[in-house]
Amino acid sequence: MVRIFKGSEMNFQEANSFEQFRLETAVPRISGQAESSHMMFDLRRLNPGHYSFPYHFHRNAEELFAIFSGSATLRSPQGFQQVSAGDVIFFGMEEHGAHQLYNNTDEPCIYLDIRTLREIDITEYPDSGKMNIFPEREIFVKPSQVGYFHGEENVAAKWKKA
Repeated sequence: MVRIFKGSEMNFQEANSFEQFRLETAVPRISGQAESSHMMFDLRRLNPGHYSFPYHFHRNAEELFAIFSGSATLRSPQGFQQVSAGDVIFFGMEEHGAHQLYNNTDEPCIYLDIRTLREIDITEYPDSGKMNIFPEREIFVKPSQVGYFHGEENVAAKWKKA
C-alpha cells in the first residue's frame, strides 16, 4: 500500500500538556492511518519556548528525527547542539541514544519522528529516574528496582499453599 500524507492537510494537537512540555502531533496520527506494522512515525511541531518530551532513551527501539522546518536545541549525551531544517538525527538504543529537544527560537520546529516498533519497549528518563513500559504505559521509579529473587524466600511454603 502507498499512502501520501499532505503537509498542507495536517492538523496539530497537543500530544502532552505539562508546563513546558507542550509538543504537538499531527492528527490523526499518520502511522495509524498507514497501518504500519514495524514503524511508529509522527509529524511533530515544537513551538518556541517548549520542550519535546522529558530527556529519555529507549531500551528496545531506535528513533530518527528529520527536521523539516525551523530549528531547536538537541540535548544528548554528547552535549547541546543546534539542529535545523534538513538535519536528520539518529538515536540508538540505550543510554548513548538519550535525547530531548528544546525550541529556543521564535519559530516552530516541525519534524518527523520515526521509531522502530517492537512488542515491548522500556523508556528510561535519567533526570527523574523513571521507567516507562510500552505499550502499556506503566511508569515506575527506577530506584525501586529489586533483585531477581526478591520476595521468593520460603518457596516450599508457597508450594504447600498451592
